[in-house]
Amino acid sequence: MAAQPQFDAIVIGSGITGGWAAKELTEKGLKVLMLDRGRMVEHGRDYTGEHMPPWKVPLRGKPLRELYREEYPVQSASYAFGEPNRHFWNNDRDNPYVNDPEVFTWYRANVVGGKSLLWGRQVYRFSDLDFGANKADGSGIDWPIRYDDIAPWYSYVEKFIGVSGQAENLPHLPDSEFLPPMSMNVVEKAVKAKIEQQFPGRKMTIGRAAVLTQAHNGRGACHYCGPCERGCSAGAYFSTQSSTLPAARSTGNLTLKSDCVVEGIDYDPVSQRATGVRVIDANSREKTVYTGRLVFVCASTVGSTQILLNSRSDAFPQGLANSSGVLGRYLMDHTRGSGAMGFMPGFDDRTTYGNRPNGIYIPRFRNLGGQDEDVTFLRGYGYQGQAIRTNGVGMADSIPGFGADYKHALRNPGPWRMILFGFGECLPYRDNRMVLDDRKTDRFGIPLVRFHFEWGENETQMREDIARQATDMLEQSGAVNVISLVTPSKPGEAIHEMGTARMGDDPGESVLNRWNQAHDVPNLFVTDGACMPSTSCVNPSLTFMALTARATDYAVKQLGEGRI
Repeated sequence: MAAQPQFDAIVIGSGITGGWAAKELTEKGLKVLMLDRGRMVEHGRDYTGEHMPPWKVPLRGKPLRELYREEYPVQSASYAFGEPNRHFWNNDRDNPYVNDPEVFTWYRANVVGGKSLLWGRQVYRFSDLDFGANKADGSGIDWPIRYDDIAPWYSYVEKFIGVSGQAENLPHLPDSEFLPPMSMNVVEKAVKAKIEQQFPGRKMTIGRAAVLTQAHNGRGACHYCGPCERGCSAGAYFSTQSSTLPAARSTGNLTLKSDCVVEGIDYDPVSQRATGVRVIDANSREKTVYTGRLVFVCASTVGSTQILLNSRSDAFPQGLANSSGVLGRYLMDHTRGSGAMGFMPGFDDRTTYGNRPNGIYIPRFRNLGGQDEDVTFLRGYGYQGQAIRTNGVGMADSIPGFGADYKHALRNPGPWRMILFGFGECLPYRDNRMVLDDRKTDRFGIPLVRFHFEWGENETQMREDIARQATDMLEQSGAVNVISLVTPSKPGEAIHEMGTARMGDDPGESVLNRWNQAHDVPNLFVTDGACMPSTSCVNPSLTFMALTARATDYAVKQLGEGRI
C-alpha cells in the first residue's frame, strides 16, 4: 500500500497568489505546506528600513555602485530598490539567470511574501473586451473564461484585500468593491476637468489601489508616510504578510517553510498525478521530498515555469504537463516608457503634504468598439501618472541667481509638473519565450533560465500613439514645455510578466484548462501570471488573485468528490 501524502496540498511560492492559495486551502480545512525559496520576513518586525530617515540611509540613498554592479545589476534598476529594502530583493550574483544579451529584465524578491512586499498596488478588473480580445482579432488562443465567470471572485478578493477607488461605470473597466477613494490634488483635478472637456469619451480617475483609506479586516488605514516598498507595519497596503498569511496561520492548518528551493515536481505515470515536490535547503543543501494530494504552483510567471520545465520525466521529457509543447512560450509584459510630461502654471500658491501611495488613471480609449479608423495597432493602453510639486534643489540648474539669494531660492518649492505614462498591451507571440539552459546551472544545480523576447511592430506603433496622445492631452490641459517620451522599455521592466503556461480549452495549444488545472496532470494547478493567454493593458495582480481563489474552490470540490 502506498504511503499517505504528508499534506493535503502543497503551495509553491508565498507571493500574491501563493498567499491566496494558502489562505483559501487552509480555510477549507486542508493541511497545507507552503514553500518559499527566500528567507523569512515577519510582518512589522523585519521591515527594518520602513521609517529609516534620510540621514541614516547610506550615502543619503545614493547607489552603492560597486556593490550593486557586482551583486544586484538587474534588481538595482528598479524604482523600488534601495538600501532600506535591499534585504527583500534577489541577489543576482547568488541567483543569476542568463541575460546575455540583455533581452528581458527579471525582477525578483528573495523573501517570504515575494513581490507582494514591493508591488505598486494598482488593481483593476479585466473586462470582456480583454477576455474576448484574442478571439476577436485572432492573436493567440481564446480565453476559456469570460467576465461573468470571474466577476464573483473579483468581488470576493476585493472585499478581503480592500481596494480604494472611484466608481466610473465604464464597461471596459468594471468597477470594484470600493473603499473611499483617495483625493486628487489641485493640479490633477484641473487636468481631469480639461481632459474630459476637450476629449469626449475619455475619463481621468484616481488610481484603484490595494491601499486602505479606512480600517479594514483588522488592518489600519494608510497614513501617507511614504515609500511603501519598505514594508508597512500598519498593514495599510495588501501583502502576504499583512493579510493572507495571518488568515492561513489562524486556521492551524498551515506549515510554512522558508529557504526551500524547489528543484522539481515528481510525477507518477500510473496514477497520472503529481506526487511530491523536491526541495533543496538553501542553507544546508539538504534534499527533501514533500508529498501532497494537490500541488499549486504560485512561484511567479518565470519561477513557476522554470520549475515545470525542470520537472522532466519519461512521461514528460519537455517538462511537466507539457504535452502541448507550449510551456515556456507566449511570454508577455506590458510595454511602458512612453508618455509625456509638462509644467502646469498657475498653481504656485498650492502644495501637497504627505506621500500619497497612488496616482491618477486614464482608462483605455483606443479600439473600444472595434478597430478605430485612425489606429494602426490592435488593442489599447491606459495611462498612469500624477501631478507633483518639484522642489527647489531638483530645479537647481534652471533657477536664476547667484550667491545667498540663489541658495535661499533653492528652499522654495519649484513648479508643478504633470506626468502621464502609458502601459500598453503586448500581443502573445509564440517565439517570445523562456527556456532552460542545460549548460549553465545555479549553485543548487538547477538549470538557469534564458529568455528570447522581442517587441513586435504592434507594440512599437502603440508606444508612438501613447506619446502623441499624452502630449496632446497635456497641451490641451494648459501644460507648458511639454516633453514627449517615446523611450522603448526593456521587456520585463513593467514587472507584469505573463504567459508561458497559458489557459485554454484545447490541450494541444495550452497547458491549463479554464480552472487553472493542468490538462495533463489533474492535481496540478498554476494560478500566477504564467496562466494568462493575454495581458489586457491594466495591472494584472487582481486577476491573478481572483483566478487563484476560483481555482482553489474548484480544486477542493474536485478533491472531495474523488475526481482528483
